[in-house]
Amino acid sequence: MGDIAPRELISLADDEGNSVTVNVLGRDPRWSAGLEAEIVVRTPFVSGRIDLVLSTSKLESWSAALNLLDADEDVVWMEWDRGPSISIQLTGERDCPEVVVEDESGSMVTVRVPLVPPDGWIADHRQYLHQVMNHWVPMLSE
Repeated sequence: MGDIAPRELISLADDEGNSVTVNVLGRDPRWSAGLEAEIVVRTPFVSGRIDLVLSTSKLESWSAALNLLDADEDVVWMEWDRGPSISIQLTGERDCPEVVVEDESGSMVTVRVPLVPPDGWIADHRQYLHQVMNHWVPMLSE
């Protein structure tokens, strides 16, 4: 039996029912250097999803973002790309961590999700990234 392709790149959730995930869906049929992916936001109040395309450079920039988070710095991932961006603010407006998903170039909607990630979440996300890159990047052509 073959390996199961890793889908989970970001999975931030708390026990209040708030979550933000980024899932890899597969290779992008329109771009040989891209992966189809989605951002999914779920809260007791609002839920939604948006498509995005991931490239090797976006995955590498997520690695750099994890390094900044590990140094207790806030990050914005995919800020200068067309499409959605994800900000992680370690001390948000409600004095707890917040994940902000913005779709400025499309729907012009911003969703701010307060959540407290579990201990070890940065190490977990480095592992998710490692699995995604090892499986998917060799299939992509720049």
